[in-house]
Amino acid sequence: MLFEPRSGRLAAWGNALLAGLVSPDEAVLSIVGEDSVHRVEGLPGESGPVGLTLALGRLRVLGVTGLRIALPAPGHPLGLSGPPEFNARALDAEEAVVAVGAAVGLVPEVHEAGPAGDVHVSVTWHCLPVREAPPADVPSLGEAERELAEALREAAVVLTRLDVAGSGTVADAALSAYRARTEAGRDALAPGYPARAVRVLSLAQRVDLMVSLAYQRGHGAAVAASEMAARAEALRPVERVARRALVAAYNSAVEERERGR
Repeated sequence: MLFEPRSGRLAAWGNALLAGLVSPDEAVLSIVGEDSVHRVEGLPGESGPVGLTLALGRLRVLGVTGLRIALPAPGHPLGLSGPPEFNARALDAEEAVVAVGAAVGLVPEVHEAGPAGDVHVSVTWHCLPVREAPPADVPSLGEAERELAEALREAAVVLTRLDVAGSGTVADAALSAYRARTEAGRDALAPGYPARAVRVLSLAQRVDLMVSLAYQRGHGAAVAASEMAARAEALRPVERVARRALVAAYNSAVEERERGR
């Protein structure tokens, strides 16, 4: 399954709702996806957890005009702007949503219950204060697309040299799927997003898939510790580029609106 962060779904469909392009029911259904239920805790003006429909309406009342995402990792606070308390929660969850127009952010906490094969997933979004400042290290869509194409080529070369099983076919599949998605023009985001964001998101997801498969396929011929370290070193910048591109794609609706003002 291609990587689709819950923060991305919340931001994309929340932005479409805030722009009046979808109904509240459509937005909530798309955000929840295959999960059982999403609730929001800590919203200003609410004494306890509330459903997504009420939460999105409350955010609008608070002055929220758009939603951005953050996908931080250790040493890389991608998309965050503080304060430290919010950054720490977001880093622990590896994702967050940051509001535009009000100093609040949302961090998901995922709960799973039930036996294998019948697991029910619920999500609690914790609403916390954020610092109103430019997000860290988020590229433009153009920069993200160029970085991804270069990173994919370099990773394929390095992984093939290290004899990672299936590296060539995985890279070829990633590129082929990207071209197919681009030519078909399929919607990978909510209404209101530019076509270039769809392309960037699609390629970023496939680069992330390639990296995941490379890790999952065992050590191949890279049995020596030095060779395993070389593989990890080769994959690390590719992962970073893919995360930067995901953030750029999901945040592009807000960026385009702000440039148009």
